[in-house]
Amino acid sequence: MVSSEGLGASPPPAMATTATAAKQFGVTKPISVLGPTEVDVQRSMELEKFLVDAGLYESEEEALKRQMVLDRIGQIVKDWVKQLTRLRGYSDQMVEDANAVIFTFGSYRLGVHGPGADIDTLCVGPSYVNREEDFFFILHDILAQMEEVTELQPVPNAHVPVMKFKFDGISIDLLYASISLLVVPDDFDISQVSVLYDVDEPTVRSLNGCRVADQILKLVPNAENFRTTLRCLKLWAKRRGVYSNVTGFLGGVNWALLVARVCQLYPNAVPSMLVSRFFRVYTQWHWPNPVMLCPIEEDELGFSVWDPRKNPRDRTHHMPIITPAYPCMNSSYNVSTSTLRVMMEQFQFGNKICEEIELNKAQWNALFEPYMFFESYKNYLQVDVIADDADDLRSWKGWVESRLRQLTLMIERDTYGKLQCHPYPHEYVDTSKQCAHTAFFMGLQRKQGEKVQEGQQFDIRGTVDEFRHSVNMYMFWKPGMEIYVSHVRRRQIPSYVFPDGYKRARSRISTQHQGEKASSEDADVCKGESAERDLKKKKSPVGENVNQSGLKKRRSLSPYTCGSVSPEIVTDKPRNLSQENSILGLVGKGETSELNTTSQVGKSCDFQSINFSANTGSINQELKVAEVDERSKLENAEGGCASNFSAVRVLASEVGSCEGMQLDSTFGSSEGNNGSAEVSIDGSTNLGSSRSDSCEADSNSPLEVGCPEFAGGLREELEPNAVVGLALQPRGGMDPEVQKPVISSMAG
Repeated sequence: MVSSEGLGASPPPAMATTATAAKQFGVTKPISVLGPTEVDVQRSMELEKFLVDAGLYESEEEALKRQMVLDRIGQIVKDWVKQLTRLRGYSDQMVEDANAVIFTFGSYRLGVHGPGADIDTLCVGPSYVNREEDFFFILHDILAQMEEVTELQPVPNAHVPVMKFKFDGISIDLLYASISLLVVPDDFDISQVSVLYDVDEPTVRSLNGCRVADQILKLVPNAENFRTTLRCLKLWAKRRGVYSNVTGFLGGVNWALLVARVCQLYPNAVPSMLVSRFFRVYTQWHWPNPVMLCPIEEDELGFSVWDPRKNPRDRTHHMPIITPAYPCMNSSYNVSTSTLRVMMEQFQFGNKICEEIELNKAQWNALFEPYMFFESYKNYLQVDVIADDADDLRSWKGWVESRLRQLTLMIERDTYGKLQCHPYPHEYVDTSKQCAHTAFFMGLQRKQGEKVQEGQQFDIRGTVDEFRHSVNMYMFWKPGMEIYVSHVRRRQIPSYVFPDGYKRARSRISTQHQGEKASSEDADVCKGESAERDLKKKKSPVGENVNQSGLKKRRSLSPYTCGSVSPEIVTDKPRNLSQENSILGLVGKGETSELNTTSQVGKSCDFQSINFSANTGSINQELKVAEVDERSKLENAEGGCASNFSAVRVLASEVGSCEGMQLDSTFGSSEGNNGSAEVSIDGSTNLGSSRSDSCEADSNSPLEVGCPEFAGGLREELEPNAVVGLALQPRGGMDPEVQKPVISSMAG
């Protein structure tokens, strides 16, 4: 049974480092083998107390219940395999020996799960029990008839086929792997490469979840320090909105690999030190240099491993984080240019807060302040997903969410990287709607430093249309499953996304590194607004004249509410535009540039000369000197706690797993991104007639919505405002007159 770790796992200050230093962890020597000071140990205790108070550790009762559920599922799959063995005419002895084994992986296997977390499980069965029929039909029907099982959802076509359900209230993700054995022993060793013999790639991906988790725990110097640090970083990533593999950020295994690499570089550090070093290392990491815990190994089984020298697709990966078990793969292939930019900004934020913590200028809670997404941009895309009932919505929104990453890639592609996207990995529900509803949001801004011309626009109507068509390919689509995509400005954000329906006043100086964006936003002028509104906006920033007696409650706004300025809809495509002018466009002047955190991405490299196990001894020696210099400054500082972070200049090539490895991060390339969309720019500064034309077009276009209550409310708001009315039409096709969004001024 996997139990929650106890506190107080940090080693004493006088811990000997010779034993750990004798063994090298990872592909390079450590940066520093220094152990913690008394101050570091005290900070680690404070950090662990913060994690406990945040509710990250489950109780003994919860841990016991999880183990009981796993034992129950284990017995169910054993009976299932015995039943199939008997039905297929095997001998009585074979039926008696028939077996299936349940393994866990993910956060539960790593020991970092918390209350309410799901359990990633893998069922390993014999060669004659298959996934397509036996698992997804027969076992599915067995589970469906059990009272303890609820919310049963098979996903057979996923990259890793999975069956999701709740068993006695515990969320379970169950995979299946059929191996080349007639009988699976109870003590089956899943870490052996031989388990991959004569299996297909989905089975390899299913087996590797457990194999990767085991390898991670073997490759870190101190498992308890690794677990505490990983708990901390996972909480931080969720609070800062960068925890989601499906959206294009990083998931649990990605964060585990990043933390494990830092543990290898600082083998004797305690959690407080490791958290600080984590941000220090990855703010300066030269992506797309790969993060690797061990050398990439080839094997005679012939499965493809991550190698940009041989595989052109691997060269398009922006943030390679390589799994340590054969066949080694990039676990973060979903990361795009836009999501990498967002994560680098958040790493900068974390690094700054950790500097302040080491200077005794901040406490740990400052590191975990929630990211104010709806105060960070001036323009957003809102994606509303509706269905007839909760069960339909669960599967429908899961499909839509899995395609949002493609929308980000399409926008990057069709605007040549000039329009940057920030998909937010949270869903919001308008409880005032009677139908099943959820909404996703995506922040939009033009690329910092880009020069724009008066009246230029981003026309992403074709991009959104292509996205809707791809979503409409859902094989389990039902009537009532609909999607709407709309462009909303900050002041149009519906109130249900804010706690208690209140919009927080925007401070002039943000503690979350968002003030730089605000200054750039206020310098721009939206051409769709009147001169008086422009003047008022410049003189009265949002949040400046808030009633001090209390926050004003905002009306619950639909994305189509007509009470605020809507983006202009271009109904006629302009002609005779040069390629240069058709690339981009935002209205506005007087930009202020912010830190370009992705300037290091996309450097070229000779892939034939990559050394995957480069010896960075001389470089690490320089970093050791820097660490000693930092430690001496810490000791001489007031109270022994001050830190001079300028003492360490960790270049990415110095810390990176592969010295000198620079991968070509070709913009816009991604798996499945083969479509095209036309980019259209309206250079006119007089958009009045455009609005009226688009309103008329939208009011005449069909708006088939499965939920009558939702449809009635939206139709009334849509017609006068004409922001966007993008309903998925029935399977017969789309109405060509349905309008698509045009982003007319992307100041934010």
